[in-house]
Amino acid sequence: MKLLFKQRLFSWFDSYDIYNEAGNTVYVVKGQLAWGHCLKIFDAYGNELGRVEQEVLTFLPEFRLYQGNIRVGWMRKEFSLFKPKYNIDFNGWHVEGNFLEWDYQVQNQEGVCVARVSKELFNWTDTYTIEVQDPADALCALMLVLAIDAEKCSRK
Repeated sequence: MKLLFKQRLFSWFDSYDIYNEAGNTVYVVKGQLAWGHCLKIFDAYGNELGRVEQEVLTFLPEFRLYQGNIRVGWMRKEFSLFKPKYNIDFNGWHVEGNFLEWDYQVQNQEGVCVARVSKELFNWTDTYTIEVQDPADALCALMLVLAIDAEKCSRK
């Protein structure tokens, strides 16, 4: 399953539209006014599915991940010199990016690729392609991409 993750151009808060390969909206992400990033994920019908919340008083950026009202994990940026790395307590997954922070690979505990994330260049807003092996993992992969993008925005 392939998803296109595209930030809305003129928005006061972080907001994104996520499309499938046919161009249909699958998810809508809306940012809320909060200390740190708070991103709510909705399906195409407006039902809230999950959220990504930034923990604000931490040395390195950290995000809590929720499905509905249940906390399902967290992601923390690790100190690294050349390649971005994240410490994740979420589905047993591990994420590592390339030097330029444009491409990421999500692996499960066995080292099998769960999702690949690529930043699309030459766009007005942040745009990513998310390739998910199992469509059931799409929401979880989206939450990780949102946390990574929010962490990158925090550095600007």
